[in-house]
Formats: sequence, C-alpha cells, structure tokens
Amino acid sequence: MKPLNFIVVGSGWRSLFYARIAKAYPDCFNLAAFLCRTKEKAEKMQEETGIRAVTSPEECRLENPDFVVVAVNKASIFQVTREWALKGYPVLCETPAAMELGDLQELWRLRTQEGARIQVAEQYFEYPAFHAAIEIVNRGYLGDPYMVNISAVHDYHGASLIRRLLGTGFENMKLYGKKFLYPVVETDSRYGFIEDGRVSERERVRLTFEFEGGKTAFYDFNGIQYHSKIRSRHLNVQGGKGELDDWTLRYVGEDNRFREYQIMKDPFDTGSGMSEICMGQELLYRNPFYGLGKTEGLPQDETAIGTLMLGMRRFIEEGVEVYPLSEGLQDAYVRILMEQALKSGQTVESKTQVWS
Repeated sequence: MKPLNFIVVGSGWRSLFYARIAKAYPDCFNLAAFLCRTKEKAEKMQEETGIRAVTSPEECRLENPDFVVVAVNKASIFQVTREWALKGYPVLCETPAAMELGDLQELWRLRTQEGARIQVAEQYFEYPAFHAAIEIVNRGYLGDPYMVNISAVHDYHGASLIRRLLGTGFENMKLYGKKFLYPVVETDSRYGFIEDGRVSERERVRLTFEFEGGKTAFYDFNGIQYHSKIRSRHLNVQGGKGELDDWTLRYVGEDNRFREYQIMKDPFDTGSGMSEICMGQELLYRNPFYGLGKTEGLPQDETAIGTLMLGMRRFIEEGVEVYPLSEGLQDAYVRILMEQALKSGQTVESKTQVWS
C-alpha cells in the first residue's frame, strides 16, 4: 500500500514527533515537507531532520499531501486548522483543537455545514499503557467504574482519559479545585538530564469532577511529572468489583474469589516501544506497527501518535474517525472549564454543547 503523504505545519517540539515516526516507518508515511513561518526556522528544521522545510504554503500544496498535520502553537491551532480544512485537506490538528469556546463551536460548524475533515491528535487513549488500562475497564473487571484518581497527564489529555475510563462520554459535570506552588529540584527535561541542582517553583493543580450520573474523578497534576526522576505519575480506577491501581489489577471473579495481576512494572517507560501488553494469557494491547511487520518499536508517545496517523487512511478513504472531532472538542471545552474553576476559585458547571 502506498505510504500516506503528509506535510506538517509547524516547527516546534511536537513537529519533531512526526518526523521521527515517518523516518521509522517509511513504508507507512512520507513526510513531504515542514511549513515554517520564517526562513531561519525552515533552515534549522531541515538541518535537524533532513526533511525538506519551506515557508510557502503553495510549495506544500504542490506536494499533494493526503493530509495536513497542524502542530503550531496553541493560540494559532484553530486558525491554521480552519485555513487548511477550508482548502479541502483532511487535517490532523494537535491539541487542544482551540482555546476559546466560540472557536470550538466554529470547528463543529465547519464539519457539519462546510464538510471540513478534521481530526484531533489526542493520543493518550492509544498510549500503550493507557490503552491496556482502558481495555481492563471495558472488559468489566472492575464492574461499573465510578471513580478515577489520575496524576499522569495534563488538561485536555486528562479530560480525555477520565471520560474514557469512566465511560461518561459527554455527560455534564461540576468542577472545582485549586492550584498550589511547591519547590522541586529539576532532574530531567525534554532535552536531557539536569544535574546542576537547580530548583524551580512548580504549580500543582488539584481538581474534582462530579458527573451528573454520580461518578467522580480526581485530577492531580504538576507539569514536572512528564520529565522528572523524583516525581512519579499515577492512575487509580475503582468499581464495585475491583480496582486498577498503578497497573496492578485486584478484583473479585465470578466465583467471588479475589485475584491480583501486575500488568506492568514501568508503565511510563520512555524507551523502545512495546509489542504487546498481556494479563496472563489475555491480550490487552498489540502494537499496530508490529502487526505490519515493523519490529523496531518507538517510544509510547510516538507509538500512540503513529497509531492516529495510521487511522488517517480509513478517515480519508471511508470517513471512519480516528479520534472523533466531537471528543476532541469536548476535551478542549473541559480545559476551558478547568481554567475557569481555578481562576475563580468557584464551582463551575458544564453545559451540553452542539457537538454532544
């Protein structure tokens, strides 16, 4: 099958994920060009990746991309996504889809009234470790899940995982919480280890989600958790029959006897990709690239984003959504509510939106 041909609009850190994925799986993807704002950025990207980088949208259009990845800064994502979608291109936009409620509503109007083809690159439900956790919940080991405590990902990513783990969909909710400021020694970063003892003040956010149906989520996050050797990440999901606690499953079987399985020891390992995640003989996750004969795995982030990119073929050819636009818009809407709750110090309530 011919590789999917695509371009990336943007030259930031997120853009480089797509370059690594395309280079690892050339039979699946061809990254034709980066579109950068300035000549200097284009030269830097081309030198760093070995992939063509240009400043002219017309040059990108001449590449006849099958789809366009929008990986610009958050404030510009909506406008750039709108621009390329209205040109007729399928768009995979980075998160969040927009920063303002009116813009989220406009994206839905573009889809329903203009026929725009837009998908959101919300990858964490396909992050291998989280995919396995969601699968455990969906298979009923916990019974009906009613509580999530998550301290692993930020904002809209957290909203996405909370909704999937609890099965609340677009159910309305109340949110309230607070920010705290704490000092912590820096030990790691996007660009490598830090060993000079520097200390930074970091915000820790704690929010409570109370859903209309009675389910609850506790969100707890500090941005340093993504890159730190002294701050861990956690997940706990509870239902009447059991609990998934940091990828250890404890539950009561049909014979009313207690069982325990450790699914993974290091769910946030950033090394090479995973081929499979199993619970005993039961398969919870299989890397889709291994199924295509690709034995050299990528880290979990790249694997998750690459899985979304694989799904773009069905989206383009059959209209089957990778991560439904309605879900991506809901995640971004929840982010807005989270900011409102933290800024006001008051309880805020969601309202049913047009995409629901």
